[in-house]
Amino acid sequence: MDHAATTAPHEAVVESMKRALETYHCNPSAVYATTEADAVQAARESVAELLGASPQQLVFTGGGSEADNLALKGVVDATDGDHVVTTTIEHSAVIETCNWLEKRGVEVSRVSPGRDGRVDPADIAEAIRDDTAVVSVMHANNETGVIQPLDAIGTIAAEHDVVFHSDTVQSAGKIPIDVDNIGLDLASLSAHKFYGPKGVGALYVREGVDLEPIIHGGGQEWGLRSGTENVPGIVGMGTAAEEALADMDDRSDRLSDLRAELVSTLEGMVDCSLLGDPDCRLPGYAMLGFPGHSGAALVQGFADRGVAVSSGSACHSSDESPSRVLVEMGVDAELAVGAVRFSLGRETTAADVDAVEAQCRELFDDADG
Repeated sequence: MDHAATTAPHEAVVESMKRALETYHCNPSAVYATTEADAVQAARESVAELLGASPQQLVFTGGGSEADNLALKGVVDATDGDHVVTTTIEHSAVIETCNWLEKRGVEVSRVSPGRDGRVDPADIAEAIRDDTAVVSVMHANNETGVIQPLDAIGTIAAEHDVVFHSDTVQSAGKIPIDVDNIGLDLASLSAHKFYGPKGVGALYVREGVDLEPIIHGGGQEWGLRSGTENVPGIVGMGTAAEEALADMDDRSDRLSDLRAELVSTLEGMVDCSLLGDPDCRLPGYAMLGFPGHSGAALVQGFADRGVAVSSGSACHSSDESPSRVLVEMGVDAELAVGAVRFSLGRETTAADVDAVEAQCRELFDDADG
């Protein structure tokens, strides 16, 4: 019930990586390493298809956080702009990168969402200045699962001739993404969020976008990400992308139905509220606030009963303070403190949901008893 934190590699991913480890031993940049280079190219094509992009627009990285760093630092370094527009509910990879840029003289404007967890595009437009280098707004929030209005924001960024970046780490592989329709110039991905391996990600870079590398060396990945390519990891990411595309629609419908069942049952069982827009969210994601309870204590109680859930971002799972995202949304303190995130995945079954509901009843009976 915590697939937003990470996912177990798909069986096909494990097999493809095993074959890659056994077969691909050469440096893919070497003249004679045509087999390895072909494997990387095939994976590049598969991952690019997740975004409706061209393979040559994809740069492989060591993960989503690196991709976010490359996007923001790379654009600022490559342009004369000294201003960034982002939101207060971004993943820490974007938040901390913006903090780093700010310490080096870059001004950062941070836009807060409404109570539904969605950012108003008009607020983004108001924050853009003549010296804005990049606008960065995540596609779907990693805590609430709420999807942002990227189409409208993309139109605004284009009207102001500003580079538009989105952290699509949570959404890629779960819902359709078309970078051209959205108007994205840069998009970050992470393989382990869609049943691929950890330690590998990618950054989509629209042709014509100026970007400076943040890792220097041999000039791999069109000079944007130096370092010998992680062929097994890249192959695994490509396989994960193929599997995600193959059953995306069916999986989305199934997880949406299971989430609706879970939320309905829990709301009828105990005092709780779904936090964030009920409709514009990723399939399988539900952040529930339980007033009068500690989210951290509930997470531990579920863990003691063999159920993995979270009280917020996995990067700060041990923090007992209210979720920063919920605070920025203006959620009542009692609900924010008692928030628990349920995120269902491809392995989740109706029987699993029934079991969680039973464990939840037992947990709250014990807590209230």
